[in-house]
Amino acid sequence: MAMSAGTFSESETHVIITYTQDDGTTERLDTEDLSALEAAAIEEAMDDVPWRVIESRLQVQDPTALRAILWAFRRRTEPGLKFREFDVPGWRRRVRARITREEISDALTNIMREALAKSEDSMIDAVTPHLRKLAEDPDDVDAVLDGLGKGHLTRRAKESAG
Repeated sequence: MAMSAGTFSESETHVIITYTQDDGTTERLDTEDLSALEAAAIEEAMDDVPWRVIESRLQVQDPTALRAILWAFRRRTEPGLKFREFDVPGWRRRVRARITREEISDALTNIMREALAKSEDSMIDAVTPHLRKLAEDPDDVDAVLDGLGKGHLTRRAKESAG
């Protein structure tokens, strides 16, 4: 399911990139830790793609966007590393973009505002599986729903009703 442009707040989306290394350990990279120069270098390396577009491409696990984030962090220790030469073998199983609880809260709050205006929960219900998939911790989705007074839409509520 694609998320609507208004789902996430207009501010930058906080994205966590996880990379499983050859030895099985997981490296966690946070886009908030990028400097302005690193973000600009990513935009330039991706043919002047604006940062907001890069963030949306991360949300759909775009391989070029994922590779660009890894490349920017690698350049900290390997300054001469060229983007066009940087590869991530097995990227589908090794690299993931995830969102934080704060992003989940922002998204569900925005959806809830829209849903309340229409007196319906279907919008929230429709997006929660996608948010669980994107979430760094899928249980954060239920915690945010509980906090918004929508506990009846949580996974455990649905399981106990079924």
